[in-house]
Amino acid sequence: MARTKTIFTCSNCGAQSPKWLGRCPSCGGWNTFVEEVIVKKKSPGESHSKESSNHPLTLEQINGEKFSGRISFGINEFDRVLGGGIVPGSIVLLGGEPGIGKSTLALQVALNLKERQVLYVSGEESLRQIKLRADRLGVQKSNTLFLCETSLELIINRAESIKPDLLVVDSVQTVSTELVESSPGSVSQVRECASALIDFAKNSGTAVILIGHINKEGTLAGPKVLEHMVDTVLQFEGDSNYMYRILRANKNRFGSTNELGIFEMRSEGLKEIENPSEQLLPSGNNVVSGTAVASAIQGIRPFLIEIQALVSTAAYGTPQRSSTGFDLRRLNMLLAVLEKRAGFRLLAKDVFINIAGGLKINDPATDLAVICAILSSNIDIATHHKTCFTGEVGLTGEIRAVSRIEQRISEASRLGFKKIIIPGLNKGFDISKFNIKIDKVDRVEEVVKLIFGKSGI
Repeated sequence: MARTKTIFTCSNCGAQSPKWLGRCPSCGGWNTFVEEVIVKKKSPGESHSKESSNHPLTLEQINGEKFSGRISFGINEFDRVLGGGIVPGSIVLLGGEPGIGKSTLALQVALNLKERQVLYVSGEESLRQIKLRADRLGVQKSNTLFLCETSLELIINRAESIKPDLLVVDSVQTVSTELVESSPGSVSQVRECASALIDFAKNSGTAVILIGHINKEGTLAGPKVLEHMVDTVLQFEGDSNYMYRILRANKNRFGSTNELGIFEMRSEGLKEIENPSEQLLPSGNNVVSGTAVASAIQGIRPFLIEIQALVSTAAYGTPQRSSTGFDLRRLNMLLAVLEKRAGFRLLAKDVFINIAGGLKINDPATDLAVICAILSSNIDIATHHKTCFTGEVGLTGEIRAVSRIEQRISEASRLGFKKIIIPGLNKGFDISKFNIKIDKVDRVEEVVKLIFGKSGI
């Protein structure tokens, strides 16, 4: 006879407790415990021992031919973030806010694999809705198979009979299994369904893409252990007010987590942006104060971005510090360096920083452009629109060296910039091969004198 048990599970880390707790003792989250009903169907005389067919093997005995080679989707931005394509037998978790374009991206990926067998399982849309979405993407014919199902057992049975190269599940929160009596989307359901799909992928060699929801904190819904179970965690993000979408890897067992994919949301679907520098830089020669161009690198690709700053007198006594796309703590550090090392009194002024295009950049080489944009707005003198900056600012006011300086210079030269300011510590490369003027600086004070102490280039 089945025995029913009630247990409380933390939705963040999966910790369990026999009673409800306001604060999770494991992860420290507040109000994260949810009640679940667990049914155990094990009889008293059932044996605990289980004979396994798996045996330990040496590296020479492991057959890697079945799972060798990556599957390329033909979408360069998506393949770049994955590290060159998806590995057979791997699990990719794709998360993002509602309406950001997760289902559109997954459908484009599935329809673009014309030489492979793909099974697209949707628990949120009907077949007619998927058809309408495919028509909007301009796809009329495809060998992709579509299935509307939420039962885990039926999904795996269909996948085992079809044996696809790629299985897409939209979304994992809508799938439920009969082994757990809680509602779909609960911690137990998500954990059990993901575990079963992982076992299926590893045993069959089928690559699986799971689409996941985002909670109000901006993290993937469900237990935190879900991100540890999968091989790759992709974050699809962007501002609804902008048409650009950013795809980044928070975890990747088969590639780098520094890669960045940029897409543009259009009426006919997502279009990849292969030259983001040309899209993100302002058009025209409008010279205004408070802007500077930074040469940044994400992954293996350099691109130029516009840093915008606004410095004004604090109207309400307490100065405001606001940053969009740039680390706020790093902004406060740079303001302290300008106050202490360069002598600019910004303590009683509001400072606002924005990276144009809705991007979020973690490259410390943007520090130099940020302080130049701040100083430009503060003294109301514009930087030259054909000058860009790259360099990391230290606490003592020194300009520290940055990595892959030659790629940054080449990108600026390719886009028609006349001058680039780089750290003086970057040495060991031939300056004469670049068709751009290169100025080297060692300290923040030198940058102020070089940019704002005289006019022109």
